[in-house]
Amino acid sequence: MLNTCQFVYHRSNCLNIKKPFAHPCRLCIDSCPHQAISEDYEIKAKLCTECGVCMAVCPSDGIVDRNLDKLYHYIRGADQIQLNCPQAIPTGFEIPCLGILDRDLWMALLLQAQEKQVGISTGDCANCPDKKACAQSVRTFTEVHKAWTEHSPIVITVAPDDGKTKPLPQNQKVSTPAPTEKKGWRDLGREKLEEMLPGMTSDEAYPIPHSRLFLVESWESKKEILPLPALNIGESCTNCGVCAAICPQGALTKKENHDELTLIYEPLKCVRCQRCVSICRPKALTMENKRLSFRLFTGKILLHQGKYRYCIKCGRQVFDNKEPVLCVGCASSDPDFGSLN
Repeated sequence: MLNTCQFVYHRSNCLNIKKPFAHPCRLCIDSCPHQAISEDYEIKAKLCTECGVCMAVCPSDGIVDRNLDKLYHYIRGADQIQLNCPQAIPTGFEIPCLGILDRDLWMALLLQAQEKQVGISTGDCANCPDKKACAQSVRTFTEVHKAWTEHSPIVITVAPDDGKTKPLPQNQKVSTPAPTEKKGWRDLGREKLEEMLPGMTSDEAYPIPHSRLFLVESWESKKEILPLPALNIGESCTNCGVCAAICPQGALTKKENHDELTLIYEPLKCVRCQRCVSICRPKALTMENKRLSFRLFTGKILLHQGKYRYCIKCGRQVFDNKEPVLCVGCASSDPDFGSLN
């Protein structure tokens, strides 16, 4: 019998594949409480409990739940949203675990709660084998709550299933997406193959994670200003442009015009991997919570504009802010340099 798992490694979305980096991302491997992900990112179906924490911590949909679109469809169509984990009373749409909820999906649910009731039922998480995944999701929600204290409420209830409560009638919940157009034989064949061999057809890269797109969809019709992690740049920037060169998402791009460098930031594309922050030698970049409008979040932001600096002796470009402006070679050969620093 073929062991399958609804979570699959989406290789083309993985940041390590999009743009190799000296320190590859290991968030999914290190966060898995069951050691179900190998060093080459293979998901071991016999060990995986489908808690979803690997997907929640992955910034770019490198790990995906093949059935997550059904959840989005349910949230869109339900008059009131009621989610439950497999260990809880089946009073709504069953999710694998609270662990699948990343920051964007939590914020999307909070936005949905402005218009309809949102509730989540869990089992006895303290005695659940997936309690680490649940704890990670709760920490994420706590971070969102601290930054956005005025959000609409979500009712979270601990309600272990005793086997006596009957599920809601099917007409009160949505479990499968309604087709919006007639599918051709290629699409139907593709879906059938995916059901039989999960992961075989899920390797087409897309630039923006699905939970981010759902957040945008939930936010678009509202005038809400949301607290979201975004890049900030300080005065110590030396205009080297390395940050833009290593961005795997194209969220940070540079434009060079004669003697000037311009950095353009697109928050929608940014998955907050913080590679740019870690590689910045003068520590000019930071990731901070900012209050962003929908227009700013989905648009382009002028993050930085700075003049290039050139050595006053040889004319080479210099990537520091020291005075006098000297390259390393000229500074080391200048007998007065030591007294100037």
